[in-house]
Amino acid sequence: MNARMKVVLVGILFFFFLIIGKVFYIQVISYQKLNQYATSLWSRNLPLEANRGIIYDRNGVVLAGNITTTSLVLIPNQIEDKETTAKQLADILGVSYQDMYAHVSKKTSIERVHPEGRRLSNEIADQISALKLEGVYLVKESKREYPYDTYLSHTLGFVGIDNQGLSGLELIYDKYLTGSYGAIKYFSDAKGNRLELSQVYEKPQDGMNLTLTIDFELQEALERELDNVISLYQADQAYGIAMDPNSGAILAISSRPNFSPTHYQDYTEEEINRNLPIWMTYEPGSTFKNVDTFW
Repeated sequence: MNARMKVVLVGILFFFFLIIGKVFYIQVISYQKLNQYATSLWSRNLPLEANRGIIYDRNGVVLAGNITTTSLVLIPNQIEDKETTAKQLADILGVSYQDMYAHVSKKTSIERVHPEGRRLSNEIADQISALKLEGVYLVKESKREYPYDTYLSHTLGFVGIDNQGLSGLELIYDKYLTGSYGAIKYFSDAKGNRLELSQVYEKPQDGMNLTLTIDFELQEALERELDNVISLYQADQAYGIAMDPNSGAILAISSRPNFSPTHYQDYTEEEINRNLPIWMTYEPGSTFKNVDTFW
């Protein structure tokens, strides 16, 4: 009997230490990993867009910058009165009730109202904020701004509604100009109800700035002279380049027709894509005299 009791006691002690070891492994060794899993189940992110890198001329003049705008984000599970919320938002944004109701009823953790709720004016954003609707959030976003509109348009290019480079230098250097998103992290249960836990703010990282060899004063003069040529001779096309002969640096470059990067949708594909100084062929002219003289 004593031998049997010893075997049972040893077995109980073995399982006891096994349980203690397992608890120690979970609480100490695997704590970080399991805590991340748990946090990912509870946390939700309201995205915060980073500022796109600024494009400067050689003297620090801003050729492409940013302005801060506001966009509408919904958390459908937090919206109890979906009909009233959809109607009020539809009236402010000037969209149909059916479209807005589809947004507030969507089975998703976070719904971005696109495109009606993107890049809102301050007046519209203030009207939405005054309603204090549950599950309706306004987040800050960055919008690309071209202070001199059509100047250098083909070279600078333009960006889409999500600030992604679509043409010109904006496209070529997109991975450098684009920053990293930040977020406001909050916590909610499985039904989307917000938990009384503190928010976590992750600051977005702005994109890298870009400095060109362009001299804005020369660029401004070139743009003016091209406008004069078009007006004087009723020309269909005109283009010009100013270059530093010592280094080959491009100091000014432009062509006609040009376009407004902010409203690129209003132009034809040909007007947007044809950067004439690069795209067209032209006679070498005086640049070939060195070869003529040599021979």
